[in-house]
Amino acid sequence: MTLSRRGLLGLAGTTGAMGTLGAVGAAPGRAPDHADTAAQRVRTGFEQLAADGYELLAGRRVGVVTNPTGITADARHLVDVLHADARVKLVAVFGPEHGFRGTAQAGDSEAAGRDPATGLPVYDTYGKSGQKLADVFTAAGIDTVVFDIQDVGARFYTYIWTLYDCMRAAALAGKAVVVLDRPNPVGGRRAAGPVLQSAYASGVGREPIALAHGMTVAELALLFNAEFLAAKPVTLSTVRMTGWRRDSFFGATGLPWVPPSPNVPTPDTALVYAGTCLFEGTNLSEGRGTTTPFEVVGAEGVDRRWAEAAQALGLPGVWFREAYFTPTFSKFTGKPCGGVRLIVHDRAAFDPVRAGIGLLVTAKRTWSGFAWRTDHWIDQLTGSDRVRKMVDAGAGVEEIAGDWAAGLERFAQVRGRYLLYP
Repeated sequence: MTLSRRGLLGLAGTTGAMGTLGAVGAAPGRAPDHADTAAQRVRTGFEQLAADGYELLAGRRVGVVTNPTGITADARHLVDVLHADARVKLVAVFGPEHGFRGTAQAGDSEAAGRDPATGLPVYDTYGKSGQKLADVFTAAGIDTVVFDIQDVGARFYTYIWTLYDCMRAAALAGKAVVVLDRPNPVGGRRAAGPVLQSAYASGVGREPIALAHGMTVAELALLFNAEFLAAKPVTLSTVRMTGWRRDSFFGATGLPWVPPSPNVPTPDTALVYAGTCLFEGTNLSEGRGTTTPFEVVGAEGVDRRWAEAAQALGLPGVWFREAYFTPTFSKFTGKPCGGVRLIVHDRAAFDPVRAGIGLLVTAKRTWSGFAWRTDHWIDQLTGSDRVRKMVDAGAGVEEIAGDWAAGLERFAQVRGRYLLYP
């Protein structure tokens, strides 16, 4: 499927095929690194929903798709808050990859059961889509699906596709969807990287969006509904944040950070993730099993030449330095590895996708043991076979980036119609 040229649909209200609730703060200037006062703090979609007395959920049987990141500004979980409020009929919880309570590692989820804190039934959505997921919603006895999960801004982070699958399944089952917005922790100034080609669609990229999309989950929901689900759109409402700007990184929000998955422990991890997660498609470690996953990459037998070659690229906003680590799980468990540590010194200038491509290019040039995964997983991560083939052919960073430029520009034009914040 390709992106259509349809305009923005129905952003004026909270009912019908698409809708939005809440206003955007209009404080001028660049956001500071840290919020100075409570007045400057970002108010999430959940806070806006609560401030409105949960009017959007009145009279509805609600199921919540969430994980440990679905918290209030004072770190209470929204499931606990909603369950305790007589104004909301919360009847079910749905967990994504890693599970509702976040105990599962990558590519896994938690089994269905009951939440010990509330007694609510918890259903596993991971790996389910279409009619199979629609049947889960029907069996749960809900009429409205509420989505509230912290994303990290990369196409291959599966939560946005959980959102997409839930929207599609809700449309099939005749349920409504409410998306509670949260910040993109790496900002939303621009999109970056290659756009997925439909032939390479998978659970880490179902539709053609850029690798680093530069959008919030509510903005993505609007795009999904109009561009990819237009044949059968879901009844969608989005509840916007206040106080968030596109040039804001997570430290400027004043919100508590909860790791959205076990290997994204900090906002610094999220900052580099869209680039270094590409090493999942190689035989090198992406730093899983260390205290700084995705901020270090390497393999047994790698030496200083890789870091030197990466640093010589002169990529903006980042330094590459020689690093050594011993993973406690995943690739090279218990084996000393050499590699590279990324140090981002200018977040505004840093492009994680180009950094990741630069590391792939220089790894292949400096380490004779470099290899792609035999299943060509890199093609699903990048969205086509172009990056793999160009790296193998000896292309440089700018040549590879130039190859995706036209597709990225087309996506940027469509993306612009769904942005909610300045």
